[in-house]
Amino acid sequence: MLTMIKPAVFSSPLLNLTKSPPSQFPTSTAAAAATPSTWNSQPLQFRVSSSPNSTAEVAPSSPPNIEGEELESGADIVRKFYDGINRQDLASVEELIAEKCVYEDLVFPRPFVGRKDILQFFRKFNDSVGKDLQFVIDDISTKDSTAVGATWHLEWNEKPFPFSKGCSFYRLEVINGKRQIIYGRDSVEPAIKPGDSVLVAIRGVAWLLRQFPQLVDRF
Repeated sequence: MLTMIKPAVFSSPLLNLTKSPPSQFPTSTAAAAATPSTWNSQPLQFRVSSSPNSTAEVAPSSPPNIEGEELESGADIVRKFYDGINRQDLASVEELIAEKCVYEDLVFPRPFVGRKDILQFFRKFNDSVGKDLQFVIDDISTKDSTAVGATWHLEWNEKPFPFSKGCSFYRLEVINGKRQIIYGRDSVEPAIKPGDSVLVAIRGVAWLLRQFPQLVDRF
């Protein structure tokens, strides 16, 4: 036997349905005859599971972005980094570098550790080269915002500068809602190109280490 259940008008914070005035629906019979057009309702959003036996359920709305903006990609951060150096605008570069960033320029014997040390290095760099010497990005990786590689060269008044090709690697991390550089390494084209003599030197060092492996600790 099927049991008939009379629909009732009710108030629910989920569906936002409000009961009509008693004068309009004095009895339960009148309430049962009410049509949905008499309800003060708002459309619902539903999320349906991929499972064939599942039922639809109310999907919560996505939380708003507190910052009001999306994170910039790692490639965009690196582009802005080079642009700030070119314009000698270290104030704009500062916010792109993490407080505890480590930056290695393989021309120098030691890495630059910390934002303050790195900015001091670029301040000296800008004072040395002026605004005529500019970084030009040849290629940059865009697939991963946590690790970005770039090849570049320097130009003097829009003309290639000799021995200035280089490649860089940057690791980035989201800190306090902003993507920042936490590690960087630059490798620059050497002015002197020893060619095959490098292979001779490597072979000699490898032979020496095979004979005296304890020497590796001194490098």
